[in-house]
Amino acid sequence: MVVRVMSRRRSAAAIEAAAPGALLLDVTSRGPAPWVRLSPFYPHGGIPVPFSPGKTGESVEGVWQALKVFTDADVDPSRLRVTTMRGLKRTVRRYGAVRGHRTGLAGDRLLGYEEARRRIYLPTYRWTLENAAADLVAELRRLSVDRDVVLLDYTTNGDVTDLGTPLSHAALVALFLAGNWPWESPDAE
Repeated sequence: MVVRVMSRRRSAAAIEAAAPGALLLDVTSRGPAPWVRLSPFYPHGGIPVPFSPGKTGESVEGVWQALKVFTDADVDPSRLRVTTMRGLKRTVRRYGAVRGHRTGLAGDRLLGYEEARRRIYLPTYRWTLENAAADLVAELRRLSVDRDVVLLDYTTNGDVTDLGTPLSHAALVALFLAGNWPWESPDAE
């Protein structure tokens, strides 16, 4: 099974040259159905919010943004209910510098960026792959038996420790399929 990740911004000719004959699947929020369901922006609903028993969000990105804390703004539970795949991001331009991610909606501790990736983003996205998008994961496994698969994403970083580049959910899908999921910090529940 060969599942690779490439930038959605590359030309079709460059992708074809790098992966001749591969099945190309755009898994971004602008991708086609059903593959758009692998986007962290997709509103699956019922996604558990780490450190917040009984609380759920519509999307992985909604959970991530809801727990983000800025100089001028704390957590924002309204992000958990966004179902449009738009209006999820909270920016430094509007709220000031990011201070960290809160350990739950009512948590008393802020996590640094890498720890937040490990304790919030990774468990939340893995839950989605194992539950809300399990059918697509199974289909990717089936498709990749017969041919190479290239997952297209805006970024290609699958290294949780590379804090200078946004984490690629497509890279996480490829790692999940290969049985190489990144290490998560304990107590993310």
